[in-house]
Amino acid sequence: MKPEAKKPETKHYRIPYSRTYLEFTLPPGMRGTVVVSQPVAPLADVSRAVAEAVAHPIASPPLREMARQGDRVCIVFTDITRASPDHLLVPALLRELEAAGVRDEDITLLCGIGMHRPSTHDEKIVKLGREVVDRYRVIDNEPQNPEALVDLGVTPGGVPVSAHRAAVEADLLIATGLVEPHQYAGYSGGRKTLAVGAAGEALIAHTHGPAFVDHPGTRLGRIEGNPFHEAITEAARRAGLRFIINVVLDDEKRVLKVAAGEPEATFRELVAFARSVYEVPIPQQYDVAIGGVGFPKDANLYQASRAASYLFFAPIPVVKPDGFLIIPARCEEGAGEGVGEQRFFAAMRDAPDVQFILDDARRHGYPPGQQRAFVMAKVLEQARVVIVGSECPDVVTACKMIPAATVEEALALAARELGSDLDVLIVPHALLTLPVIVGGYQHPATSNKT
Repeated sequence: MKPEAKKPETKHYRIPYSRTYLEFTLPPGMRGTVVVSQPVAPLADVSRAVAEAVAHPIASPPLREMARQGDRVCIVFTDITRASPDHLLVPALLRELEAAGVRDEDITLLCGIGMHRPSTHDEKIVKLGREVVDRYRVIDNEPQNPEALVDLGVTPGGVPVSAHRAAVEADLLIATGLVEPHQYAGYSGGRKTLAVGAAGEALIAHTHGPAFVDHPGTRLGRIEGNPFHEAITEAARRAGLRFIINVVLDDEKRVLKVAAGEPEATFRELVAFARSVYEVPIPQQYDVAIGGVGFPKDANLYQASRAASYLFFAPIPVVKPDGFLIIPARCEEGAGEGVGEQRFFAAMRDAPDVQFILDDARRHGYPPGQQRAFVMAKVLEQARVVIVGSECPDVVTACKMIPAATVEEALALAARELGSDLDVLIVPHALLTLPVIVGGYQHPATSNKT
């Protein structure tokens, strides 16, 4: 009797969704390629590494030598939409300031919300710890309040610079941050927490405007020749940023590297390390890309849609023209509750089509927040975006994207449009892993084709 032939084993994939994961399989005919960041061991003792970074800063004296009794100090920290472990970074800075004799009442902790909604008391506690929130003055940026801002003039590139008064008037200005791929800045962190997070609306509007977004130098992973990077560098210089502490995280938000010191030198060192982790070679464009986001970025569509635009605005788009970008995102906050998020939603919802968004933006410009509508219109001009598992499918539809209940449903939609013989790129952490198309080369440690 002949032995029964074994059926081929079904490959199961897993991708972040809110605080958990979605599991799925590919239908027959589809070939999956999983791409993750380069494997690097996380730091075994993060608190010790943070203390070491603060004690031995790059191209800078230690904080306890920079600060003096009577100095006013402002620390700009990231808001809840960023995974920077400020609950570890900020207390280390505060201990140094205390050692220098700086009084508690002379320290302001400024949440760099940019144009996002104000942070809640509970979010401040999550970011900083209850003891810090109870002990120090903790405030939010006020980008639309002229009384809270200081005008710092216009850069040679025509960018109007303003920043929160607490930052500009400090004797010592410090910022935390997270160095990871960023659609406009190339890499986030460095000066960005201060220069955008604590900026006035005019600066945010200009740097996120159509001229900057359309510029070929404004790309993920690109620093040199990037007008956005140049603008925020100048803005931070004018505001007086003197010291930063930044981290690089892995896909599980574990700290891989921490460095502190003079802003430009520290940022350069961290970007070099981040490139070695996040930038992953792939051999081709794909028919479909599935990009993971996870908490906290997938709480609203404004933030979650970054996964689609990151994959599209890689040095070369990872999907072919008319391909599909599939993004699982819970979106329990809908489009988002802040001023910028609501502007994005209104622009997407009210436009008759994608081309109208592009034409209107290039003709008339737009206020901060609405740049996400312009960016997504550029994506939707050449690709279809499917949002999986959203709690607000009506919002997804209004934003000219496609809601789907499951990844399998989204893949079935792609198959109906493109056929069943498809190459699928799966990027579990699409806001961190940056796939870079390199002719014919595929890194064996990070790509697994099945």
